[in-house]
Amino acid sequence: MDARSAAIIEARRALKVNEVDARALLYIAAHPGTRPGHLRDYLGLTSAGVTTLVDRLAGRGVVSRTIDPDDRRVNRLSLLIDLGVEPWSGLTRFDDHFDEVVGAADPDEVSRLADALDGFTSGVLAR
Repeated sequence: MDARSAAIIEARRALKVNEVDARALLYIAAHPGTRPGHLRDYLGLTSAGVTTLVDRLAGRGVVSRTIDPDDRRVNRLSLLIDLGVEPWSGLTRFDDHFDEVVGAADPDEVSRLADALDGFTSGVLAR
């Protein structure tokens, strides 16, 4: 967790985005065409906060707003950048490399580790 956090902090510094901006970009990448209300719920912001956030990201040219063709009262959000390309790939590089390492590991070892982590998490949540 510490290594992942450090990698994301470094990427955010290089990209000059704050934590909420980075989380919003990752959410929009995973949910193309999402509504601002869904982003608000995910980030725990107010509607005004999401409007400010989207205005800031749109002003940087990284997010676009389009009108929903089914409901013209609603905007849809999409990325104008590719998180798989530098410099933006820094936001997902650690996770991408981690997935590669886990994918190359012995499936039985991965399963045992996942079971152990599930057990630890259940123990903490039970407290």
